[in-house]
Formats: sequence, C-alpha cells, structure tokens
Amino acid sequence: MTEIKMERRRCDVLVIGAGTAGMKAYKAARRRGADVLMVEKGPGGSTCTRVGCMPSKLLIAAGRRAYEARRALPGIDNGPVAIDGPAVLAWMRRERDRFVQSVLDEYHAIPAERRLHGEARVTGPTTVVVGNTTVEATAIVVATGAHPTVPDGLDLPASLIHTHETIFEIETLPAAMAVLGAGPLGLELAQAFARLGVAVTVLDEGRSIGGLKDPASTDRARAALAREVDLHLGVQATARSNNGRALVSWQGDEKGETEVDLILVAVGRPPTLEGLDLTAAGAPLDDHGTPTFDETTRRSGDSAIFVAGDAAGSWRPVLHEAARGGTIAGTVAAGGPPSRPIPSLAIAFTEPNLVEVGTGFADLPPGARIGHADMKDNGRASIDGEPGGIVRLYGDADGQLIGASIVALGGEHLGHLVALGIDRGISVADFADQPWYHPTVEEGLQQAARDLAGIEA
Repeated sequence: MTEIKMERRRCDVLVIGAGTAGMKAYKAARRRGADVLMVEKGPGGSTCTRVGCMPSKLLIAAGRRAYEARRALPGIDNGPVAIDGPAVLAWMRRERDRFVQSVLDEYHAIPAERRLHGEARVTGPTTVVVGNTTVEATAIVVATGAHPTVPDGLDLPASLIHTHETIFEIETLPAAMAVLGAGPLGLELAQAFARLGVAVTVLDEGRSIGGLKDPASTDRARAALAREVDLHLGVQATARSNNGRALVSWQGDEKGETEVDLILVAVGRPPTLEGLDLTAAGAPLDDHGTPTFDETTRRSGDSAIFVAGDAAGSWRPVLHEAARGGTIAGTVAAGGPPSRPIPSLAIAFTEPNLVEVGTGFADLPPGARIGHADMKDNGRASIDGEPGGIVRLYGDADGQLIGASIVALGGEHLGHLVALGIDRGISVADFADQPWYHPTVEEGLQQAARDLAGIEA
C-alpha cells in the first residue's frame, strides 16, 4: 500500500468556509497584510445567493406583482391575472444564477495557491488537516455556515419534502403546499407562493411569528398574514404519503389536516460543525456544541478559533451580521483591534414587514416604557392599502431609545432609522423631534416616539 505523503503549510490566518462571512474574513485579514489560506469543501459561493435571501426575494417580487395586479383600484381594470409557474420559476433561477456567478467570480479571484479544497478537521490548538495537507495557523476562522433540518414525524418520500436548499429547484408551482415553521424564511416563502396562486398552510409549534417577541406585534402580524395563508400556531405536525401527495395533520391548540403536493420545512438551521472537532483547539462550546465567543472579537475563549456567520448558531443569523462578523474575525485574527457593538436588526420581508431592533420585549430593563403607534392612523399606509400595522418603540428609564418591534408597510426602512437612532444614543424626545415628512409611513415612528415621551401631537 502506498503511503500518502502529507504536505505541511503554515499561515497567519486559516479561514474555513468561503461564504459571506468567510470571504469577508479573508479580505479583512489580507488587508492587514496577513498570510491567509481559504478552505472550501464545496464550489464556493454564499447561502444568501444560492438558496437564501436572493432567490427568496425574487419569488417575493414575483408574488408582489401578481398580488398588486389582482387588487387594482376602482376604475383600473387589469383583467384576469394568469401565472405561468414554470416561467416564473425559470426567471427566478436565471436571476439567482446571475447573483451566484458574481460571488463565484469573487471566490475564484483568490489566488489558487491560497485556496485549499476539501473538508477541514482541527487536530490541535492551531493545527488543521485538509485532505493530505496539514496547516499550522496562528488563527483559525470558522465560517462553515449552517444547514436545514427535517423533523421527525414526516413519513414521506424525499420527493415530497423540501428545504430552502431544494425548493428553488422545483419546475412548476404546486397546487397546495404546507410550510413547517413560521419564522422569517418560512413566512416569506409562504406568502410569496400564496400570491402566486398556491394554497399554503403554515404550521408551527410555537406561538410567535416571524421572529417577533412583542405580543402586540405578534397579534398584528398573525392577523395580517392569516389573510393570505392558512396559519396555525401552537401545533405539532405529522405527515404521511397519500396517493403521491402528502396528508398533513396537526394537533395542539387546534386540530386539522390538509392534503398538499409538497412540504417546505423551515424549522431551523443549526451550524455546520460536524467533523471539525473544535474541542481539539480548546474552544469552549455551549450545550449544543456551538463555540461561544466574544461579540467584539469573535474569538472563542482563549483559543485560536474565531467564529463568524451562521456557524455562530442562533446569534443574529442574518447576512449583514455574517458579513460584519467575518470582517471582525479576520481583522482581530490578523492582529487588529476589536469592534464596537451595534444594535441588532432583523427583518422578515413579508408584507407587512416584520422588524425587531435593539433590545427585545423580553429583555426590557426595569423602568422601560413602550410607545405605541397604530398604522391605521397613518395616512400613507391607508392610501397604499396596508393600514393594519403597528409600531412599538422601547425607551429606558432615562428616556433613551433602546429598541423597537414593527409590523408595517415599509417597516424595513423604519427599522434602519431606529437602529441608527439607538447606535447614536438618541433620546426618545429627540427622536420624536425630527423632520418627519407627511404623508409617509415614517410618521409612525414619530407618533410612537411622542407616545413614549408623553408629548402631545
């Protein structure tokens, strides 16, 4: 038997994973002059472009066009709306592939001598084996992403079960589908498919929706989305095959069943860490086996491990945090300074948008107060046909803006304004005293801030 000869290499920073976080880490470390190697076991490219935010937003855009066409104003006749499912899905994939190619071009721009292809395994505090190459690195950035899971209880052939990694490859729209999981991903796709003419049933064991924590926001979001999808919260779902389709049953707060053509599972994405063996590097792990880390450095304990992107588990699993986390990890791993904390910002691109900013409802400090604005009183929301939203602003005992929960038309823009205000340390009174133009949905922020500060309109 021929003995495999191991190649040995050294570098300052080894980045494992060439997605959004990994690419940012690579570039940040290189900017500081570090000798950096990139490890990728797949073709490269990010979850966002391939199977995440970009194809989902393309479907959302298609669904919005169909939805708006159906709800023309009096005096405007659009005629019957016809949807060519295969054509819509083919368009989505063409546009998706264009985004993917730009990311692949970025990955392949890394010099070949700085790329290693294969699975990485940590074998010591600063040692990683990739295929027949052993790399000794001063710092190791783990940016391996996450993967979808499929729960027990689905007694179905694989062809009837989809996750975000496969749903965008279907060739035609189903007549009916079930979505397991009422988080941002599940709700976004549920509404998009519903607007494209699919009968959609959404099921979730929890009672929250779209990542919202504020009960008042949850109630508004539930009411708004239940107009377009068959929504059931607080239930457990099972499924079995029935003449080539899936018979989905649920029980809990209520009981029911429906027959569908496919099931989209969107119940969570644990980090992809299997086979890495981070304990060999001395990285502290939580109860789920995910490395813990410092937010401002991304370093895991005193180890040489830095964590970025979805590999960080449930800590802000959104693209801008993956990009920022990768930049922080690469910078600090290459000897740079730590970062400053920034407010959290999470958005579900349903309509209305579902937004959480800064301190959440469950974490409000003693003495915190809540300002409320009902978007039915907002002229712009009423004109544009989405008056059912709500804005909830949170202030601390000293009158500083600390968070928000928003269900509103254009909520994505409102959330950014609140995040900027929190980051700049603005008081609630000063936030209310801004040039809020009329009529805009942004006036909902002013109304909530005035309510919070006790200022009469």
